[in-house]
Amino acid sequence: MRRAGVLGRPVAHSLSPVLHRAAYAQLGLAGWRYDPVECGDDELPDLVAGLGPDWVGLSVTMPGKVAALRMADVASERAVIVGAANTLVRGDHGWSADCTDVDGVVGALRAVGGPRTPATGRAVLLGAGGTARAALAGLIGWGVVEVDLVVRDAGRAAETVHCAERLGLAARVLGWGEVTPSRCAGADVVVSTVPADASEQVAPAVARAPVVLDAAYHPWPTPVAVAVATAGGRLASGLDMLLHQAFGQVEQFTGLSAPREAMRDALQAATGRSLLPLTS
Repeated sequence: MRRAGVLGRPVAHSLSPVLHRAAYAQLGLAGWRYDPVECGDDELPDLVAGLGPDWVGLSVTMPGKVAALRMADVASERAVIVGAANTLVRGDHGWSADCTDVDGVVGALRAVGGPRTPATGRAVLLGAGGTARAALAGLIGWGVVEVDLVVRDAGRAAETVHCAERLGLAARVLGWGEVTPSRCAGADVVVSTVPADASEQVAPAVARAPVVLDAAYHPWPTPVAVAVATAGGRLASGLDMLLHQAFGQVEQFTGLSAPREAMRDALQAATGRSLLPLTS
């Protein structure tokens, strides 16, 4: 028996069990289980420390990603830079932390289409939380060198600005009123990490971007998704991110290549929504 699961609060809505169970079944891992575990950030260290030797890996969703990084015995460079971990893997020397959320961003952007040629090297990022920091790390692969960081409260953006600096990105903090159609049209990509209701004001401007990644997936469609569809633009969603971040988790937990098609099919069946095609 090998066990894995997802920690979070609330966790009942998590789609990670759909993805991991489909993967384990396709890989023929009949003795593996993957379960949701209700767990807040304060409880996480003690809960993880008390897990039996049959537990090999954990997915971590909100609000425990910072706590997961802090309690890990070792952490990947990208998890340290982002300041959060969504993945814990048990090894010979304890728990190791990683942030496959970065892979989620990269995979979703690759699936929706590459950057324009020539690239401007600029992105617009809505929000400054943990998902935004993972997005910064993912945007590096698109040749982004400059980010317009859009927040409601500039005082809460310091950690994300620091993350950008550690990644070698030039970050400029902007207010909500500075999200204009020309600013979005002139960027390679706009990434929204804010709740659906918060994006309604800027959705028409965001839809002018050549590529949009909306990290939300429930409720759906968001105002940004509706605006992009109306404009005929290219859009990746939080479901695409969720799918691509799960590939790395499955591979770290099992040591086997993730069965990507089976996982994608399972997520589509569970949500009734189409996902972007997988890329090689």
